[in-house]
Amino acid sequence: MEWSIQEIARTAGTTSRTLRHYGEVGLLRPSRVAANGYRYYDAHALVRLQRILLLRELGLGLPAIAEALDGDRGPADTAAALDAHLELLEQERRRIGRQIASVQTTLRKLREGEPLMADEVLDGFDHTRYEEEVTRRWGKAAYERGDRWWRSLSEAERRGFQRRQRDIADDFAAAHAAGESPDGVAAQEITRRQYEWISAGWQGREPSAEAFAGLGQMYVDDPRFTAHYDAHGEGTAEFVRDAMRVYADRNLA
Repeated sequence: MEWSIQEIARTAGTTSRTLRHYGEVGLLRPSRVAANGYRYYDAHALVRLQRILLLRELGLGLPAIAEALDGDRGPADTAAALDAHLELLEQERRRIGRQIASVQTTLRKLREGEPLMADEVLDGFDHTRYEEEVTRRWGKAAYERGDRWWRSLSEAERRGFQRRQRDIADDFAAAHAAGESPDGVAAQEITRRQYEWISAGWQGREPSAEAFAGLGQMYVDDPRFTAHYDAHGEGTAEFVRDAMRVYADRNLA
């Protein structure tokens, strides 16, 4: 079974021009081009387009998407990648479900003149959406420590903490673009700041060498983190991972 480029564009909510561009850059080639020049796409191309759209929603640029898709070696790899996407979508659905319930509760109480509770109004809008993932990776105690610490900060302190991270990411990207080595002095100085920034949230229990290097690996393995770092410059996530691994071996082992 196959679909014309117009059918695919209409169903995906995109344009024929976008699909042609994907073909020109080698991201999504049509399965067949008719004698009249019309492009057609089969089921394999349809699945590939689904993955492209999912990765675009995560914020990845086209070069990063091409690299991710080129790593597939067959249906098993594609299925594994879609499993990971599905987990992310399920997490997002649960978060949005909490937001919907929160807004519904707020509307009902406003209309009925009932007092509002902060935890009801703001449910689904805070960092607790990461609770399941943090607990799975590092244990419930680690999440609870970080949660208590985050809630203890003022709004200004939270913005400052987030600004520090953006500055560090920008400096990593600049070092990578300048051709610095992950094990060089400049990169390792930025990584020291990264370690201090991460340690703040661990509340007196600084991450071990294994945990710190593991975080760096997660920046590459998890498309959400890759998108965050590569938004500062293509390849930044891998550069950060390598720098963190060197720092862990040199200073934390």
